[in-house]
Amino acid sequence: MAIPQSFIQELVARADVVEIVGRYVQLKKTGANFSGLCPFHSEKSPSFTVSPTKQFYHCFGCGKNGNAIGFLMDHTGMGFIDAVKELAGQYGMQVPEEDLSPEQRARAAEQRQKQNTLTDVLEKAGEAYRKHLKDASRAIDYCKRRGLSGEIARRFGLGYAPQGWRSLASVFPSYEDPLLVESGLVILGEDDNGGEEKKRWDRFRDRLMFPIRNVKGECIGFGGRVLGDEKPKYLNSPETPVFHKGRELYGLFEARTALREQGFALVTEGYMDVVALAQLGFPNAVATLGTACTADHVQKLFRFTDAVVFSFDGDAAGRRAARKALEAALPHAGDTRNVKFLFLPPEHDPDSFIRAHGKDGFARCIADAVPLSRFLIDAARDGCDLLTAEGRSLMASNARPLWNALPDGALKRQLLGEIAAQVQLPSRELTELWGPAAAPAAPAPTRDTRTPSADGHDGSTGHRPRGRWNRAPSLPRPPGRVMPASRADHAARVLLGHLAAWDLFSAEDHAMLCQLPAPHGPLFVWLEHALHEHGPQPWGALREGLRDHACEELALRVMADPQLASIDDQKDAVDELRNLLRRMLIEHLKSQETLAIEAAASDPAALARYRELQARRLGLESSDAPAP
Repeated sequence: MAIPQSFIQELVARADVVEIVGRYVQLKKTGANFSGLCPFHSEKSPSFTVSPTKQFYHCFGCGKNGNAIGFLMDHTGMGFIDAVKELAGQYGMQVPEEDLSPEQRARAAEQRQKQNTLTDVLEKAGEAYRKHLKDASRAIDYCKRRGLSGEIARRFGLGYAPQGWRSLASVFPSYEDPLLVESGLVILGEDDNGGEEKKRWDRFRDRLMFPIRNVKGECIGFGGRVLGDEKPKYLNSPETPVFHKGRELYGLFEARTALREQGFALVTEGYMDVVALAQLGFPNAVATLGTACTADHVQKLFRFTDAVVFSFDGDAAGRRAARKALEAALPHAGDTRNVKFLFLPPEHDPDSFIRAHGKDGFARCIADAVPLSRFLIDAARDGCDLLTAEGRSLMASNARPLWNALPDGALKRQLLGEIAAQVQLPSRELTELWGPAAAPAAPAPTRDTRTPSADGHDGSTGHRPRGRWNRAPSLPRPPGRVMPASRADHAARVLLGHLAAWDLFSAEDHAMLCQLPAPHGPLFVWLEHALHEHGPQPWGALREGLRDHACEELALRVMADPQLASIDDQKDAVDELRNLLRRMLIEHLKSQETLAIEAAASDPAALARYRELQARRLGLESSDAPAP
């Protein structure tokens, strides 16, 4: 059995080597790392270190070293496959069972090379932006007004994108290079004259530029801020094979040492906040990138620190953002981790608050921030009149998914008692009330129709992670006759369960799916990008990547639709998809025939085009063979 390298990378990225090693070795924090007595040889003084930043362990005494997978192999004697399965099970991930062909291995290697190439392109653009900043008086004046020093600007690699539409043409040998579009630096538009030539222009123009780096320090994207009051004020790179805003945190690379020294991470709402806070004495600040805080963000932060403080504006929008952060943090909270929520006055952001009240004043606000436990109760109680039975019942209903998302431990048990006291029910009765409802009996299936839940769990025995997000969504259906699932629904269900099938079809098939109207077309575009970046991931991993994405609702609907049977066998899935695509191509050809007939009145060539389309369609209809 060959496990795709992309899956191994994803597994190591999700696993926390400190947590894994800490189950077997008593670790003590020593600076940026953790240390303890080596489990592989006898010693009295610790020479065994674990690095959360590198996700690596090393013993200076016996030389043993490796990542989380290597530790399980060395410590338990497991083979590689068993260690991967054990670790994947702990993090709710399903190991792909298919062996990789030489072609698939070559494609994965090619994709890794492309990612390296894209980061090289972005680094080159960042260097050019930094050079432009030296001569950009308006941008320099803006930085000075915000109190930024040259040292801070250099530390964060700030730059300036000139006003011109094609300034990057002087940076790269060929402005037509498709890597400039794929990296998000250049926008490719349609030609106004309807010709084949398409216009290109720089995405970032007349903006202060903030390079976005991953934890390895590689430039993976940019954020740009206008120097005046133009809109949009902030502009981020688009999603690319190397940049996913739902997983990355601005400033994390720069803050990695300060997180250890300060003992907590301060999560803000923008990259200007991060740079300004670093200037004002809070170098442990990071920011989400124009999106709500996700579980991936929280998990990444907890690799570096056990305490996180979320900072939000005190207005309604800030409260909504805080609620999203709460939901993302709950599955990762616990007895040894500390999560707080800081709400600033509506007239302030962190920068202005520190300038008005000083560094010590802001530090006191952080110390007095709302603990997760209190904010959870406040969120559940919001809008509930606890003087009435109805209001208390509503609070109990609101609290249930939040409380369920917490991992088992003392914190969860204490919160149960507090919630029970608020709703005036004994804890035992509240847990009975919150118990799982009996599932309705299902008719005996003629084939395996198990439907994965939101976390990819198919109902069979095995590991199922706890948490609010791991329950299959309850999607209400309108009363009356249920609309049949479309072919696009069926195709989405097949690919969400068997993404590796995508590579077995032609470019025409890919284009036909990606060009479908929303929401199906954008979902297939997202799946293609996910395959290129991570390889053929299982539904459980895809579901995580779709969180807060515009296509999330469609994906959950088709994976939970009882009309769409689950297909376990890869070959059956490919056959099903091939038949679907053939029928979809026939319908597409019919629509093109209609357009050709309409155009034939004024364009003689359209009649020949109609005959070609008709001949191809009739050939497809008379044969069970797959579409060419």
